[in-house]
Amino acid sequence: MQTANKLSNRPSASPAKSRAAAPLPHAIRLLKADHAEVSRCFKEYQKLVKRKAGANERESLAQHICTLLTVHATIEEEIFYPAARVVLDDEALVDEAGVEHACAKDLIAQIEGMTAGDPLYDAKVKVLGEYIAHHVAEEQDELFPKVREAGLDARTVGEELADRKADLMRAIA
Repeated sequence: MQTANKLSNRPSASPAKSRAAAPLPHAIRLLKADHAEVSRCFKEYQKLVKRKAGANERESLAQHICTLLTVHATIEEEIFYPAARVVLDDEALVDEAGVEHACAKDLIAQIEGMTAGDPLYDAKVKVLGEYIAHHVAEEQDELFPKVREAGLDARTVGEELADRKADLMRAIA
């Protein structure tokens, strides 16, 4: 299954669903939680490589990483980045993030088209992890503070992100 293809060209977030029991999500906290989750997965993958885990175990985790990244990139591109463009005077950070997403998607597609027994599989997962770490650092150190300072409605955007993420995850399951 190629997750990136499965998620592209989907409609943007549907109207907000009732969240009476749960507090509204905060956009930046939601995105940072995603960053932390995928970082943990990359670290676990490297542990599997180090202990020479079987191909099935490594491939399963790599596919999970690709799914997490694809869903995360989709919600950022459909919801967060457009909202950031509205509040920021300088769109260069959002443009750069979009270009970084395109490069990451290319590497994700390569990994999804391989098996863990293929040459360079582990290397591609490692490079993807390093690339994502760079991207995350830029978002968290530069983009997030600027959109926060510019007055992004983080609660409303967070709710849209959470709803769209849930829809995408259901579509994959």
